[in-house]
Amino acid sequence: MKYIDEFRQHDLAKQLANSIAQTVNPDRHYRLMEFCGGHTHAIFRYGVQDLMPSNVEFIHGPGCPVCVLPTGRIDNAIQLVEQHEVILCTYADLMRVPASQRNSLLKAKAAGGDIRMVYSTQDALKIARDNPDTQVVFFAIGFETTTPPTAVAIKQAQAGGLGNFSVFCNHVLTPAAMQAILDAPEPVQIDAFLGPSHVSSVIGSKPYETFAEHYAKPIVIAGFEPLDVMQSALMLIRQLNAGQHTVENEYSRAVTRDGNLKAQALVAEIFELRPHFEWRGLGLIPHSALKLKADYAEFDAEQRFDIPAIQASDVKGCECPAILRGAKKPQDCKLLGTVCTPENPMGSCMVSSEGACAAYWSYGRLRHS
Repeated sequence: MKYIDEFRQHDLAKQLANSIAQTVNPDRHYRLMEFCGGHTHAIFRYGVQDLMPSNVEFIHGPGCPVCVLPTGRIDNAIQLVEQHEVILCTYADLMRVPASQRNSLLKAKAAGGDIRMVYSTQDALKIARDNPDTQVVFFAIGFETTTPPTAVAIKQAQAGGLGNFSVFCNHVLTPAAMQAILDAPEPVQIDAFLGPSHVSSVIGSKPYETFAEHYAKPIVIAGFEPLDVMQSALMLIRQLNAGQHTVENEYSRAVTRDGNLKAQALVAEIFELRPHFEWRGLGLIPHSALKLKADYAEFDAEQRFDIPAIQASDVKGCECPAILRGAKKPQDCKLLGTVCTPENPMGSCMVSSEGACAAYWSYGRLRHS
């Protein structure tokens, strides 16, 4: 199949592995953060880490939208259902993310709450049309990739006069998180970044250029296939060896420098920056998330239901916050594979299909080798 089979060829993988082995400086350690959880799963699903020299290390980043959502926002959603009797529409991964006091959306649904899993914003709109006498709230999460569909839904709700539809907005921004990781009081040592794929197809590679220059960190926009990741690692290693720090685009079949201008314009019409937003593991990050503009306030669930800010703690012993900022790896968590499993997750990193702990569980990486 075009763009899949050719990026999984065994012979090409061996050639890339040999090139990387010949290119690395044996006296240097290379720390490459793959921002996106999809890259983490590709690395372990296809054994990419095993093809790297011992001095090339992948550090897992916060590029999993379900993972970085703080516990308090899950608590908010549960309160919406319990106190306002709304129909809450959400993606499946969010259902099992632990909330406070070992609650979750799935448990709230079992207790009688009308919480429905949807595949798209269009599903949520249909539910609103089919239930005109009930308030329907779409629990919107994700990076720049999933923000345009939410914007489309809001425009459609406005055009269709859906007064019973609103959005609980939790859309967050990638560059701000990268900056927060490097600006942390005790920053993790990172030499370079594998830039996110789907996000960059929307925003383009241009937003990373100032970032790369300011922090002197090479960035390569990487595709999700194993050969994409290996080629991107080789490009980063070459930059580091040469003392360069530019933005390169390995994923040129999907990403351009300017990105999707139509999607960007739509998002700019509907949303504006929040002053700050809490990320699990990273804390409050200024200008790192979006909210609805005043012209669309009637579709803002936070205003319609006066949703309060909730400060909530993660499960004691769960290392998900440290994993998300690259300070620890999943096998450093004592809960992993013992009390924390996909059937009984203690943290969001074990729930999401993009979570680092889920990757370690799925591909047999539970303990240090």
